Amino acid sequence: MDCNCSNLQLIPPPSSNAYELLLQALFQIPIHHYALATAIAFTCFLYNFLEIHFIQDLFTGFSGSSVDFTYNSCSEIYDAVVSKCRILHGKYSVTPWLSSPHLQTVFLNFFGNPPIFKYKRQLFNTPDGGTIALDWVMNSVSENAGHMDDVVNKGESTPIVVIIPGLTSDSNSPYLKHLAYHTAKRGWKVVVSNHRGLGGVSITSDCFYNAGWTEDARTVVNYVHKENPRRPLFVIGTSIGANVLIKYLGEDGENVPIAGAVAVCSPWDLLIGDRFITRKRVQKFYDKALAIGLQGYAKLHQPHFSRLANWEGIEKSLSIRDFDNHATRIVGKYETVDTYYRRCSSSTYVQSVSIPLLCISALDDPVCTREAIPWDECRANKNIVLATIKHGGHLAFFEGITASSLWWVRATNEFLEVLLSSNYMHVQKKISAPNKLLDSSIDQGPYVNVTEDGMVAASNNEPTTTDNVEEINVRQDIHHDSHDKVIEENKQDELLTKTESGDSSCIAKTASARNPVPLDVITPIKRYVGQLSRENRWSTWLLVYIAITTSWPLVGSALYLVFGKKLRDFLPGGLARR
Repeated sequence: MDCNCSNLQLIPPPSSNAYELLLQALFQIPIHHYALATAIAFTCFLYNFLEIHFIQDLFTGFSGSSVDFTYNSCSEIYDAVVSKCRILHGKYSVTPWLSSPHLQTVFLNFFGNPPIFKYKRQLFNTPDGGTIALDWVMNSVSENAGHMDDVVNKGESTPIVVIIPGLTSDSNSPYLKHLAYHTAKRGWKVVVSNHRGLGGVSITSDCFYNAGWTEDARTVVNYVHKENPRRPLFVIGTSIGANVLIKYLGEDGENVPIAGAVAVCSPWDLLIGDRFITRKRVQKFYDKALAIGLQGYAKLHQPHFSRLANWEGIEKSLSIRDFDNHATRIVGKYETVDTYYRRCSSSTYVQSVSIPLLCISALDDPVCTREAIPWDECRANKNIVLATIKHGGHLAFFEGITASSLWWVRATNEFLEVLLSSNYMHVQKKISAPNKLLDSSIDQGPYVNVTEDGMVAASNNEPTTTDNVEEINVRQDIHHDSHDKVIEENKQDELLTKTESGDSSCIAKTASARNPVPLDVITPIKRYVGQLSRENRWSTWLLVYIAITTSWPLVGSALYLVFGKKLRDFLPGGLARR
């Protein structure tokens, strides 16, 4: 019995605090287990935060995703050109270790694996005194040897490709080097049209570029076409450059010397893009990064910005919208930032594009959201084919295990090559765009004044071009022809009416009349009544008959009561009694 009591005394009494027991148990777990759990939780957080799709790609064997096309059912561009593009109708497989739109976009901007080649710079002066750096690709790296070979265009039919960069990008940006190198490698002549103040060139006028400034693109394209009138001319726009390209094509319609174009990762609607880039925390990183790039651009040209804009606000800008509010809006003379975004969005110009245009966008683009894509407008235009792909990031689309090439570059070059060999290249027509939505001087010259719609007005009054005069004359001729046609139809109608009524004397008068006659109000009324009476003659008599038949019992009784006595006095006695 004593032994049992001693054994009971060895058992510790139960603790009254459960948390102390839990804490003691947690201390018994090895520290490396905590580290492993923390790593797993952090990995799951990054996997969702960075929108990584490695596991999904792993389950599909990295087979890639196919391209979805949006186009008009009657589109000859799709049937004759896009349908023959093997790359567009294949699958795009993302580089496995870049299975995220954010990883692709960041890797492109910081590394990018750009090819090595050289440009030959040409300083082009615009009519308003501005300076644009045109960087022509003159050399390419030989695949087998390591030396530089000149890309010399020997024939007059060799195509020329003009590239319009994105926001704060220049010819040295990695994605532009990928595009310029592989396009020139096909033997085509390639030029990158840098924005004003970029590419190491100073601003020489009070005119700056923005997301809707199309005059520089128009001027460069016309200059290149004038210097090479027999060469097919293509234009490729990227990001903001794609927005500028689409807006330019919509403004000028048929009157562009471009055979075909490609727009890659266009923002489409700047107002929607502004809302999107501040929605999530990860998008705010891009917003901040782009704002820093714009501040750097402003610091390069501080004398101009400090004189024309709010320099203190520029220095304190934390987002793209802040910079646009303190700089772009003021320099461009827009009333508000939203006015600037609405006026410069290319989505409203899609319906007026009149040349073959391929648009490539990634649905997971972290900068230019899919919400801004004008699906219906692209489907309604027979000249546009919209190619959307599930993954790709912003201007990235890396492929291969080494991420040495960009899928959209290969797809773009193949489309232009197939278009070149087809019969559907656009030929310029000297007619101003009839559907130009915004007739504003921001797209016609340098800014000084502001129009009522918030757009920029040119300070110089340029003479009216011959094309505009011809357009006015054509519209006036159409108006006069329509007016004469209406008058002639009225005369024929009057002639027919009078002929049916038996007035044959008016036939000769109407046929011989050349001068306008005084306004006659009575004749049209008579003619209308005559036509109505002839057309409804039988219907009128029928209605009269029905009215008399149905109302006769009541009317007859009333007449008999009123005139019965007089009738009996008037008639003979025997007839009255009957």
